[in-house]
Amino acid sequence: MFSSRVPGDLTPNALTVALKAIRARGEAILDLTASNPTRAGFDYPPDLLTPLADARGLAYSPEPLGLRHARQAVVSEFARRGRRVDPDTIALTASTSEAYSLLFKVLCNAGDEVLIPRPSYPLFEHLTQLDLVTAVPYDLEYHAGWAIDVASLKAALTPRTRAVLVVSPNNPTGHFISQAELALLADLCAGRDIALISDEVFADYPLAPDASEQAGRLTDRDDVLGFTLGGLSKAIGLPQAKLAWIAISGPDAVVREARSRLELICDTYLSVSTPLQDALGDLLARGQTVREQILARITANHRALQSASRSAPACDLLRADGGWYAVLRVPSLMSEDDLVLSLLSEDRVLVHPGYFFDFQHESFLIVSLLPPAEVFLQGTSRILNRFASVRDPR
Repeated sequence: MFSSRVPGDLTPNALTVALKAIRARGEAILDLTASNPTRAGFDYPPDLLTPLADARGLAYSPEPLGLRHARQAVVSEFARRGRRVDPDTIALTASTSEAYSLLFKVLCNAGDEVLIPRPSYPLFEHLTQLDLVTAVPYDLEYHAGWAIDVASLKAALTPRTRAVLVVSPNNPTGHFISQAELALLADLCAGRDIALISDEVFADYPLAPDASEQAGRLTDRDDVLGFTLGGLSKAIGLPQAKLAWIAISGPDAVVREARSRLELICDTYLSVSTPLQDALGDLLARGQTVREQILARITANHRALQSASRSAPACDLLRADGGWYAVLRVPSLMSEDDLVLSLLSEDRVLVHPGYFFDFQHESFLIVSLLPPAEVFLQGTSRILNRFASVRDPR
């Protein structure tokens, strides 16, 4: 009766079942998977959403790619980070997930392929499956820092490849794509009529000095068709304000063609809220204080974890240059499943296992840097105490 676009087995995993049982009993846990900034104790300006009451929102005169003044607000957002883009190359969407879906429709026929980074957030396989597109992984490798495994990327390319996705900084590894990596990708893709999609939703949150400034910028390239994604969810820590954007770049003729096709699809859906578009410039300006709080929190928590991890030499905090997450490589004393269940049941600490993000071997734990300092320090201390007496295997 149902399509194969949605997985047939929707049974919750063991960690979800255990967590639900603990919460049903009303027992407290230290949640180190938190990704919702509105529940992380930040001080949101009480008038942050006041611009949504602007009377302009009472009039409906839709533009498929987004209202001109809203697209101009996105141009100013790029300018804040030292980028120059044209409002005529901007398309507004209801979310970055929708942006991906629209781009898959523009670029792919059923059964075509897009290359996705591994490890990465477990979203792309669902999004591609919903659009009848095949997700093919390419690897990120770690040697004192993350980098694209060029050999794996080249091996993944086929005549059906239509796009290569990069997330900069990557979630959860924190890898910003370098200028050299971006140049290599552009060279590989341009001659094969393959587009590049750069997801930069975490670009405002560097953990290393100058990481954002040193990263490769797809919007600066005119040799390959590119789509750069961003949105309100991370820019001002407001995931319920559903608005995102796509910036198109590349050779002029191809950009015009891509824009026309994207405009047709956007006109079919007209999914972006008019009041949000009218308020966008004010929201981005007012939300700066939230963004600054988030950056201060994650950098402080990351520094604290760097210091605390020295108490457990057998654990390795992998280098991250940006984003909201940290990756701990820990001794494989038990399976990742057993470890995260044990941490939850015995230590009341909730973390993600590495395989959730498609790490290819054990053992990795992924922790969010968003929780308040006292929660983060207590939770990570309980994790590190597990391994404090374990001999360093290196």
